[in-house]
Amino acid sequence: MSEMFGTFAMSVGTAVGMKCWARWAHKAMWHALLWHMHKSHHEPRQGPFELNDVAIINVVPAIALLSYGFFHKGPFPGLCFGTRLGITVFCMAYMFIHNGLVHKRFSMGPIANVPYLRKVAVAHQIHHADKFDGVPYGLFLGPKELEEMGGLEGLKKEINRRIIRPLSCVTNVEENVAPSR
Repeated sequence: MSEMFGTFAMSVGTAVGMKCWARWAHKAMWHALLWHMHKSHHEPRQGPFELNDVAIINVVPAIALLSYGFFHKGPFPGLCFGTRLGITVFCMAYMFIHNGLVHKRFSMGPIANVPYLRKVAVAHQIHHADKFDGVPYGLFLGPKELEEMGGLEGLKKEINRRIIRPLSCVTNVEENVAPSR
C-alpha cells in the first residue's frame, strides 16, 4: 500500500515539477544554448517536422525508467515508475495543448473550446510574436506570466482579435473567455 501511495505521490509531484522544469529549460536552454535548433520552431514549418522536434530523444530514458519500475518490485522501482509516469502525463498534456491546440499539428476537437486553454494558446502565440521580452516561456501558466509582466491587456486584445475554428463552426474567442479579476 505504501509503495502504491509513493508511486502516486511521485507521479503527481513530478507532473507539477515538470511545469517548472519545462519553463526554465525553454528560457535558459532552448532560447539560449540550443537556439540553433529551437529557432526552427519559431519559423514557418517546412513539412511535418522541424529541427526542434529532436527533443523526442527524451523518450529513451523515459522508457528505461518506466520499464525498470514496471518490471521490478520495491520502493525504488515504484518511485522510478511514478517519476516517469508523472513526466509522461505532463508531456502528453503538453503535446496536445502545444502541438495540437497552439500550433494546429492535429485537430483538438471540443478541447479547443475550453476558455482557459484558449488563453494558454494565445499566450503561447504571443511568445512566438516575441512581445513582452519573449514571455511567456511556460505553457500552462503562460497567461499568469503575461499578467506578471503587465501583458494582460495584450493577451485580452489578442484573444478578442483571434478567431478559433473548433470543429466545423467559427466562433470568436471573446465569447468563451471568463473576465479576469
